[in-house]
Amino acid sequence: MDLQTVVYLAQIAGAVCFVLGLHLMNSPATARNGNLLSAGGMVVAASATLLSLAVRTGGVGTIGWVIIVVGFLVGGGLGLYTARNVQMTEMPQLVSLFNAMGGGAAALVAIEDFVRITGAGGAPVSTTVFVVLDVVIGAVTFSGSLVASGKLMGLISGRPIIFPGSRLLTIVLAVVTIAGTALLVLGAGGAVTLDGTVSLVVLGVILVAALVFGVTMVLPIGGADMPVVISLLNAFTGTAVAMAGFVLDNPVLIISGALVGASGGILTKLMADAMNRSILNIMIGGFGGGESAVAGAAGGPGGSVRSIGADDVAIQLAYASSVIVVPGYGLAVAQAQHAVRELAELLEEKGVDVEYAIHPVAGRMPGHMNVLLAEANVPYPQLKEMDEINPEFDRCDVALVIGANDVTNPAARRPGNPVSGMPILNVDHAKSIVVIKRSMGRGYAGIDNELYVNPKTGMLFADAKEGLAQLIAAVKAL
Repeated sequence: MDLQTVVYLAQIAGAVCFVLGLHLMNSPATARNGNLLSAGGMVVAASATLLSLAVRTGGVGTIGWVIIVVGFLVGGGLGLYTARNVQMTEMPQLVSLFNAMGGGAAALVAIEDFVRITGAGGAPVSTTVFVVLDVVIGAVTFSGSLVASGKLMGLISGRPIIFPGSRLLTIVLAVVTIAGTALLVLGAGGAVTLDGTVSLVVLGVILVAALVFGVTMVLPIGGADMPVVISLLNAFTGTAVAMAGFVLDNPVLIISGALVGASGGILTKLMADAMNRSILNIMIGGFGGGESAVAGAAGGPGGSVRSIGADDVAIQLAYASSVIVVPGYGLAVAQAQHAVRELAELLEEKGVDVEYAIHPVAGRMPGHMNVLLAEANVPYPQLKEMDEINPEFDRCDVALVIGANDVTNPAARRPGNPVSGMPILNVDHAKSIVVIKRSMGRGYAGIDNELYVNPKTGMLFADAKEGLAQLIAAVKAL
């Protein structure tokens, strides 16, 4: 067996680890092992690629190895630093930045290979198609992900940004990209004559058009819908990597990219369904109201907010038969998952049935709440998905909402506002409602939550961790 065969088998083994790792991530109990297996697969695949470079005829030269080593140190160092220091609340921004880097890297790989092949006499039709797809998808992902991350970080306004002629510009960019792609493919097939310089210029025009398209696609989308956009761009990243794999004839890139693209596409569909959004509208941009929405939900009921103290809430909780906890972004920001678990255990000791209602897009990304609560050792059977828990609210004595806003807003049941049609948790069906919140600030959709003026609702104004600490002390004192 020659060395190239060993390298090829090692790359396939790495790809198999990716598949098995993704399968293990289906369950919280095995997700950590799935991550470790996938990371191990990446180590195997990268090591095999380095070995292939080391023994290849002509080698990569001293400068090439310096670039590779520096790339490993810088990229690996930044990855390790961010992974160890990023807060869960900042994970969507980090994922978006990773999407940008992945898409940009894939596009650069395709461009470099196209330049090399064009200089050696021209690229065949199949390679040209994959190169153009890689450049377009990678460039759109790069610029779009940077805009999405900027919106989540607050560097760019979370409201939809639409400037005069933006729709027309988006259409023109799409036409330019399609026309340039057709020209390159026809040139590769011999239908038109293109020399190497013209081919590179056309590819450059396609690259610029795709980069601008990524910006114009994401800018019109409101901040409330940004997690769905990030998921879609994640799927784009995987697709771009797969296209780079076809260009380089690298099975690891093809398989890993296809896995990311497919899983990202499925996740996008699930998130869009959870928010009652259309994927087509996501791709053409401009859905959702974001922060440009009116201050209140049009046609919503008026009413006054009722403030409540920790002692009163503790009595309600301790003497309830059933309590449903609704965690949200406020809980994640305050890192209050351990406190909510402690409160739940105190209530269970008093015979209270405690469950957790998990909305598909609670927090800033799917699985956000599941991960936080699992980290605090909350029993997984107590975590109930929206469809399973919603009927339970009618029989629930107390619904304890901790930092969740848009996913509990009854305004979603009425047309005419940014959350219209979005499936929500039926918190307002509970016999009594307690909301722990720092202030009356709005959620990411930018509208007031009608739940807060419901006569059954009591507002405990406090940071999530501070409010839960007050409740724990009050329950213990009973």
